[in-house]
Amino acid sequence: MEPSGGKPNFLRNIMVRALMFGVFVIVVRFAYIVTISGEACNLGDFCFFSLPENLNFVIAGAGPGASAIAGNEVVRSSSRGPAPDLYTSKDWIRATQFYSSVFQDLIAEGYLSTDSKSLCVETVTGQDVFALREIGVKDSIGIWKKASRPLVIKGEAHAIPFDDSTFDFIFSGGGRLDKSPRPLDFAAEISRTLKPEGFAVVHVAAKDTYSFNSFLNLFNSCQLVKTRDIDGLDSSMSSIREIIMRKDSEFDGHREREPGGDSENKCSVPGYKLDLVRNAEPLIAEEPLKPWITLKKNIENIKYLPSIADISFKRRYVYVDVGARSYGSSIGSWFRKQYPKQNKTFDIYAIEADRIFHDEYKTKKRVELLPYAAWVRNETLSFEINHDPGKEVKDKGRGMGRIQPAKSYSDGGFDGEVDQIQGFDFAEWLKNTVTERDFVVMKMDVEGTEFDLIPRLVETGAICLIDEIFLECHYNRWQRCCPGQRSSKYEKTYGQCLDLFTSLRQSGVLVHQWW
Repeated sequence: MEPSGGKPNFLRNIMVRALMFGVFVIVVRFAYIVTISGEACNLGDFCFFSLPENLNFVIAGAGPGASAIAGNEVVRSSSRGPAPDLYTSKDWIRATQFYSSVFQDLIAEGYLSTDSKSLCVETVTGQDVFALREIGVKDSIGIWKKASRPLVIKGEAHAIPFDDSTFDFIFSGGGRLDKSPRPLDFAAEISRTLKPEGFAVVHVAAKDTYSFNSFLNLFNSCQLVKTRDIDGLDSSMSSIREIIMRKDSEFDGHREREPGGDSENKCSVPGYKLDLVRNAEPLIAEEPLKPWITLKKNIENIKYLPSIADISFKRRYVYVDVGARSYGSSIGSWFRKQYPKQNKTFDIYAIEADRIFHDEYKTKKRVELLPYAAWVRNETLSFEINHDPGKEVKDKGRGMGRIQPAKSYSDGGFDGEVDQIQGFDFAEWLKNTVTERDFVVMKMDVEGTEFDLIPRLVETGAICLIDEIFLECHYNRWQRCCPGQRSSKYEKTYGQCLDLFTSLRQSGVLVHQWW
């Protein structure tokens, strides 16, 4: 006879064993999450309490031995991320020693301390974070597009996953900013998450003064403290530039640096742009007897800005074709095929008043047509449609046209066709479209209007927004059709054109003679 209550006791034993098994599973899961993977615990991991997200593994000591021992500790604390043998490889130890040396120098100079809350941006396997922790900067973390716990969490430079003014010290090594497709966002996020009076240290390959100053312009909230050249980590960066900046104490996140100078409408060209002008090809001092040949050949002598300087540290890249005419006239035949772009994608603006060319731009990608005439103010203009009898007329039978205020033709004086078109203040449009952080190339072929437009660009300060200009200057040149005769179409002389080019270069504007 079975004792009374036997069946309930049996069920109770099963329930107790099931509960104990569940507790065991939870304990094992917790141990795996915290001890093996190094991850923070959360509800999704079947845990009932969590640990801090940024667990610190601080290893004292220095030199190869200490780094290897510390690396083994990281391997035991994290089975996810890089392969375990990576932490004890020669490359890992060499990188750790390199960054340790860099950070110890920064500590000695007062830019970093063991109490600094620190961030390493876009660190692939976390050697720089590891080096910080190894020398005693305990509160350190890195971000990369793939997490590598406990040293690196998921995050990208253009969207750092931390609040404003979080860190005392931010480091970006390995030339990461050089390679970024969004350098302005990269710099803006460093500035945003850095505390006022905090230090940002960046390693870049800014080898020329143009690229160096372009880099500094990315950090509108920071002041340059120090820069120096140091030996790189490996042969791919044999020499790098270390740039140390401090965030302004009163920066409110809204200030923008205006293009040079103190006045709204004035600018001064900095010295590093003057250096570019000194390296440019010489101007053609003597008036050529066959200008259509001489000026065309001159294109072979042109020293393009991207061929003598690095243009990487720019927000965006812009080409403005003033007097574009047909797409193939210069955009398709020259700029897209011949201009050295350093693998950058340019936004293209085609400014062309003659409506006969407008339709073909509708099918051109990354080209924005402005169907107006570049001018010194917003007003209605008269546009001459010339047909040159001395040569075969191309571009759908349209000759090169000049623009004048509409009232200029009220008394006659021109026997060709005249269209009424809309002119716009080109200098103001330029100031509203680009900034000094953009790389701006301009080609101008406006049939004599350059003598109006260039002074307007200088007067308004918009000239400082242009990095490189290709200018065709129109004068009463010798005619191809009629030897010994000059064209009566333009009033200016070659000497006046040469003065225009010379004055621009003396002002620090990199301008080339165009045809």
